Amino acid sequence: MIFGRGSGEDDTVVAMLASALRRDISFGTLLPDQKLKIDALRQRYGGSNHSMRETLRILSAEGLVEATAQRGFRVTSATAQDLADICLVRGEVERIALRLSMEQGETAWEGRVIAAHHALRKAEDRIARRPDDLSALEWDEACRAFSVALISACDSPRLMDLHRKFFDQSRRYRLALLREGRLDFDARRDRQAALVQSVLARDTERALSVLMRDIEAEFTSGNQVRTGG
Repeated sequence: MIFGRGSGEDDTVVAMLASALRRDISFGTLLPDQKLKIDALRQRYGGSNHSMRETLRILSAEGLVEATAQRGFRVTSATAQDLADICLVRGEVERIALRLSMEQGETAWEGRVIAAHHALRKAEDRIARRPDDLSALEWDEACRAFSVALISACDSPRLMDLHRKFFDQSRRYRLALLREGRLDFDARRDRQAALVQSVLARDTERALSVLMRDIEAEFTSGNQVRTGG
């Protein structure tokens, strides 16, 4: 159990539960289409009936969990069609946000992009050498941080929120590719370097093109990906 059942449960507890379930869905501990029973989840993660139902409601809004006809919940199915749809929407959201960031971003934004890219390069080097759970967690967070840094000057909370939602939905496919050894780290390194160079040069069209190639690479690699186990 991650934490106990206290009478002072509040939004912080729900956030902790959501983070734990989100992680386990992404890492394949909770499998696609797996039924999510409240009692079993409480035994595993803690919390009350109310906090767990609220957690599942949040994850349902994020697209990671689905309500069933029997008024229960299950992990959302993982299919090539689902991944293609996620990549489509992610691409549109991130293109708009990156274009705005490149129009509005100043030196501080460029510094965030450079720092996030450096951290990602170190994380990718580590995971390529030592693919254990800790390295995977660090790599996953570095992927997110780089993606967020790129669009962080867009000045649109709603775009940032949409980015977070669809980035989280694509997460389990990306981590499945990692588990299966199907990520081309050399190609990723080249795309990331080209993206940063384009951003710093304020070459918007090239940056948007490289961004789309990077997102599409997740889909083309993920067509045959297995998200369980």
